[in-house]
Amino acid sequence: MSLAGKIAIVTGASRGIGRGIALQLGEAGATVYITGRKPEQSLNSEHGLTGLEETAEEITKRGGKGIARFVDHANMDEVKNFFEAVEQDHQGQLDILINNAYQAVTAISENMGKPFYETDPFIWDTVNNVGLRNHYFCSVYASRIMVQRNKGLIVNVSSGGGLRYLFNVAYGVGKQALDRLSADMAVELAKKNVCVVSIWPGPVRTELVDKMFKNPDGTPKEGVKNAMVFANGETVEYPGRAVVALAADPRRMDKTGRILITEDLGREYGFVDIDGVTPPNMRSVSFILQHLGWNTTANIVPNWVKLPGWCIWAGTSRL
Repeated sequence: MSLAGKIAIVTGASRGIGRGIALQLGEAGATVYITGRKPEQSLNSEHGLTGLEETAEEITKRGGKGIARFVDHANMDEVKNFFEAVEQDHQGQLDILINNAYQAVTAISENMGKPFYETDPFIWDTVNNVGLRNHYFCSVYASRIMVQRNKGLIVNVSSGGGLRYLFNVAYGVGKQALDRLSADMAVELAKKNVCVVSIWPGPVRTELVDKMFKNPDGTPKEGVKNAMVFANGETVEYPGRAVVALAADPRRMDKTGRILITEDLGREYGFVDIDGVTPPNMRSVSFILQHLGWNTTANIVPNWVKLPGWCIWAGTSRL
């Protein structure tokens, strides 16, 4: 699955899923621009580099070319200038855009369990400015480049949070809107051969998740809801393998406008996680039972037994 010669952008790639996707794109040989806000403490004490710059170096070590750019994705002037610079640097070539930037993790955590009417209404902007509005702007600027060459791939990193209530009102609205953004952009970009999808990773073992759900020795914290679910989840690079497989697929336009679950792509394209494990699928009956706390029953149901997608969508219908 070589992506040599491809130009990619991954927003919000200093850590977490964005970092994992960027590393896998680099491992496949792509030139990868990664973005993140300039931190207050600009240097890491050990290496003298920011997290973003360290990720860029690792991309290059793996065989690609990593290019770090500090971009505040809450500032649309900075976003516009960034895309113009990439277009100029590569004579109008941009093959892949991964919309991943997000700034609301801390705000969501701090307001967990608080109803929306008791929460500062500005949490809407915290959740959906970078996490939705920015993705629209990035997609506009990327599409203007891609349609000139009649090809491209735009991936919106989303989640099942748009299906049912999760965390808070602003979060669920933003995720459902992001999936609708993918679907509607795909309609208008279909004739230009630009594929647009939403990707839903399962539970991902990000740096923050490990702090929340794991003990210092790596074991799941007892008595913490969903600790076991995340302990058995994906590494941050598994979604990256899904993106690489999709980008290398000459028939990816068959999937445009769809929501794609990472483990479904793993089954289809034949890849596993970087630790050699096949992570759970959110459509898996055993995963759903475990998420509900029915661990004993979950252990006797094979992982390959899954609910069809239409069953999940039907269960959320308001009609």
